[in-house]
Amino acid sequence: MTTQPAYRRKLVEVDLPLDVINAESAREKSIRHGHPSTLHVWWAPRPLAACRAVIFASLVDDPVDCADEFPTEDAQRTERQRLHDLIKRLVKWENSNSPSLLAEARYEIARSVARSNDETTPTEPDAVLDYLNQQAKPIYDPFCGGGSIPLEAQRLGLRAVGSDLNPVAVLITKALIELPPKFANRPPVNPDADPLGLTVGKGRNKRQVGWRGAAGLADDIRYYGRKMREMAWERMGHLYPKAGLPDGGEATVIAWLWTRTVPCPNPACAVAMPLLKTFQLSTNNRHWIKPTLRQSERAVSFTVQDHDRDVPDKGTVNRSGAVCVVCSGAVRLEYVSEQARSGKMGEQMTAIVAEGNRKRLFLSPNQEHIQAAEIASPNWKPQQAAAESGNVLRPRRYGVTHWQQLFSERQLAALSTFSELLSSIHQSLAKDGADTEYANTVITYLAMAIDKTADSGCSYARWQNSGDKVAGVFSRQRIAMVWDFAEANPFSNSTQNWMAQVEWIARVIEQLPSKVNSGESHQADATTTIHADNGPVIVTDPPYYDNIDYADLSDFYYVWLRPLLRDIYPDLFAGILTPKTEEITVIPSRFEDPRQRFDNLMEQTLALIRERCSPEFPSSIFYAYKQQEQERDGVASTGWDTMLTALINAGFQVVGTWPMRTERSGRSNALSANALASSVILVCRPRTENPTASRHQFLSELAQELPPALDALTREGHIAPVDLAQAAIGPGMRIYSKYGRVETFAGEPVTVRDALVAINQAIADYDQQEAGALDAESRFCVDWLQEHGHGNGSYGMAETLAVAKNVVIDDLRDTHRLVAAERGQ
Repeated sequence: MTTQPAYRRKLVEVDLPLDVINAESAREKSIRHGHPSTLHVWWAPRPLAACRAVIFASLVDDPVDCADEFPTEDAQRTERQRLHDLIKRLVKWENSNSPSLLAEARYEIARSVARSNDETTPTEPDAVLDYLNQQAKPIYDPFCGGGSIPLEAQRLGLRAVGSDLNPVAVLITKALIELPPKFANRPPVNPDADPLGLTVGKGRNKRQVGWRGAAGLADDIRYYGRKMREMAWERMGHLYPKAGLPDGGEATVIAWLWTRTVPCPNPACAVAMPLLKTFQLSTNNRHWIKPTLRQSERAVSFTVQDHDRDVPDKGTVNRSGAVCVVCSGAVRLEYVSEQARSGKMGEQMTAIVAEGNRKRLFLSPNQEHIQAAEIASPNWKPQQAAAESGNVLRPRRYGVTHWQQLFSERQLAALSTFSELLSSIHQSLAKDGADTEYANTVITYLAMAIDKTADSGCSYARWQNSGDKVAGVFSRQRIAMVWDFAEANPFSNSTQNWMAQVEWIARVIEQLPSKVNSGESHQADATTTIHADNGPVIVTDPPYYDNIDYADLSDFYYVWLRPLLRDIYPDLFAGILTPKTEEITVIPSRFEDPRQRFDNLMEQTLALIRERCSPEFPSSIFYAYKQQEQERDGVASTGWDTMLTALINAGFQVVGTWPMRTERSGRSNALSANALASSVILVCRPRTENPTASRHQFLSELAQELPPALDALTREGHIAPVDLAQAAIGPGMRIYSKYGRVETFAGEPVTVRDALVAINQAIADYDQQEAGALDAESRFCVDWLQEHGHGNGSYGMAETLAVAKNVVIDDLRDTHRLVAAERGQ
């Protein structure tokens, strides 16, 4: 009888269908309605397709270690291909809630669990779900962020646990995995709901299907959201007048467009200079705004033009300065900043966008609409100070020091009115028969709708003239300075209105998986607390140095959520702002020696994870970081080196490195920068011992074991060449990281960087003997030319290859002048 190994390797340790996972991860970014990422803004969430694939592959046995069932290589290859085909179907968004496919995936996970327990696998879907609840290890993400990983664990029938230091992240995850299952298949309480359930289909096919999953909860969110809109309109509808049309009719306003102004320094001019990025209102038609000087008032007014003659080819402000539209005098941005900080920056309406018959109507401003905005007076404003980091809050340079300054008075009035109405809605829910827990849940989602309204109802939201819509403040991972902004009408029927925000949330809720096991979301410091017992399987997406300042960014939402939800979640919203001092990030203004602090905290966290994670399963860590060379103690390193070193020092053996390109090329960051475009999944096993090896021993094992491992990778044929370079690092790191220390003859440590150089050399020798003597930069160029010739390729693909080759793209461009890298290409 064949002896089974001490543990069975999982699919994620051996092979993945990367091509399909990458394609579906990128495609997912263009999916909107019902996608969980639209519940609430979170920055750089991992695609659900990638999370689903990694979790599934982390729990399912690879057939190579199931020799009793698959005794030959052909049998193992056939079974692995069958599992790959399942993953390929599983990662497609349109299949994400397929009962039959999810049942098939859950069965495969249960089959591997039963194989380890020497038990019989149940076959009925409900029995499988119960078996996974009782016998399978929970999936735990100690950096849950936007909740992608816990949600996909729950979708696959597993117990899902997430934690995060940030209360906004905890709330988002709670709203995805913890609250909806409590009310599964429960009818809504609102008086308009049909007790028999939803009606689907048309004509003869019309039928009632009951209140399945969280459909009843979604129906209540919509109903009480509409009720809030009606109550808010009664209070403040007079602040949102309709627009008069040339034919004498009226139209509902979609948005009012504004520009910021500062006094022209020319004493002979002295007008309020409009600061416009563009005069064009829409790229879909000929509308633009024409400035005209009113001599008697020494003021500029704007009229909407409906022709393409004499359109200025650029605005009045750019990164270097501004120009007065009246006297053509130029000023530097330092002058604009000085005027803003002294309270002399104003706002002026430039156009009105109204609802037309299947089109946008662009109208000139008038006094009625200007006065309606001026008389608004909010009952409440958030008093908290805004982020001190100019990287997060670019308007800080222009005098913005508190969150309330990011909103106009009418925007503050709208947000405070909707906030005040939540207590009345809570009473209505109770009157309609909701218990306290259910009423609190509906209020939670409506509070998140207020947050979404703040995102687009902010004076740093842009009018997107290429799509004729309002773009929220967080189109990027910071709050940019916006000179000409759009004020959305929350009572319109078009872009970014109140009911649109409610509808986004309701669609997410009704699309969440039903018939799932429990989910938990906790606030916790990952360096000290792990919220999972019984050796969880770790799948996580940790922070990446200083790429994203999560705490500072999320305060934008926290200041609105805190007064609304403090009574429901007192522990979560106890602080005035989100926690900062414990955050694992690199912010020079906040910490002394922030990079060393980051390294220490990350190693501390990984050591705790190593102590508590299941020894029977691999841990999978998403790593994404745009390379930046750092000189420390005379040694150059990258964030990639640092993460590998932290894992090894924490007691992990790195057994796989799978590249995943998770960003679509059209995202806003890629339009002007070489932004983060890929992730590497670091697959790790706890090291049971910490032996020491010599450099000679490491190199000998590398020469002996790496070629057959590369044979296996290349033989499968579904890994793209640019991805193969990164995937090939995994077998080499498996050899290096099985030792607690690798040292030279003189006793000096062989660092991760040294090991990567050796691994890349061994890969180069395997690939092409004549390339063996090339340096890392040249090997990058050879592989890039083989893949792309002299044509362009995406920055994300270049970054994936550069991480694998241990080179830095900025060096290739600036120092060696081998590549041109700009605008995401």
